Amino acid sequence: MADSPPDRLSNNPASPHFNLDAMQRGVGVRFKEREREDVEEYCVSEGWIRVAAGKTVDRHGYPVTIKLSGPVEIWWRGAGEGEATESE
Repeated sequence: MADSPPDRLSNNPASPHFNLDAMQRGVGVRFKEREREDVEEYCVSEGWIRVAAGKTVDRHGYPVTIKLSGPVEIWWRGAGEGEATESE
């Protein structure tokens, strides 16, 4: 796997941007200088994240999301949580 996380990633298996290997390894997301744990999808190059809008779900059972624009930083989560490098 690459040394850097993917530019765009989704946690929805039906999405073309879903990557099981990256999801299992763990990707940290910082949006507007704040770490976020509730990100459904992100794109670093376009500068946006998608987060769930409350507990509302669509007719397929997926959360309804809203798109927030701003600076996005990503890194691999690992043994040294919060570090940008891996220890392997």
